[in-house]
Amino acid sequence: MPETVLKIKTFGAPALRQKAKPVDEITEYHREILSKMAGLMYSSLGIGLAASQLGINQAMIVVDIGSGLYKLINPKVVKKEGQQINKEGCLSVPSICIKVKRAKKVMLVAKDENGKPLTIEAQDLLACVLQHEIDHLRGRLIVDYASLLDRLKIGRKLKELKRKFKDEELPESKTKSCQLQL
Repeated sequence: MPETVLKIKTFGAPALRQKAKPVDEITEYHREILSKMAGLMYSSLGIGLAASQLGINQAMIVVDIGSGLYKLINPKVVKKEGQQINKEGCLSVPSICIKVKRAKKVMLVAKDENGKPLTIEAQDLLACVLQHEIDHLRGRLIVDYASLLDRLKIGRKLKELKRKFKDEELPESKTKSCQLQL
């Protein structure tokens, strides 16, 4: 199997706006990608990463908020409760933080890297991160949640990101700029 090098796509990359395709059959390739995604997430000081952020159009995410690594295939939220608002950052939109309203509690179904079905009940930060990463699989970014005022404030930064970082590897120094890096 050829070596797969993963690079985080940044705002402006078309891959970030594509809807991920479900994984029909989990193979060694998927397990390898999930492991590399986890390594890249940790080295980038993130707490979540979706395959679509790497230009891989398959429904896979990795998440670790400090309580253990989740490697999830075909994750889908099946139940939501409550509401929370957090200031979120994103490895694909470096240096920008947006207040995002999400469910406080979620239940999701997915498969693990071996194809075993999982049901995960999450709340607070874990619920937020899971929803954030699943948004990526639907082609949605935190900037889509920005208020009109926030869009005006970040407009110049977004144009800069589009020009400067498009389809390039994320410089490590850009990952430390926000409270939550998802």
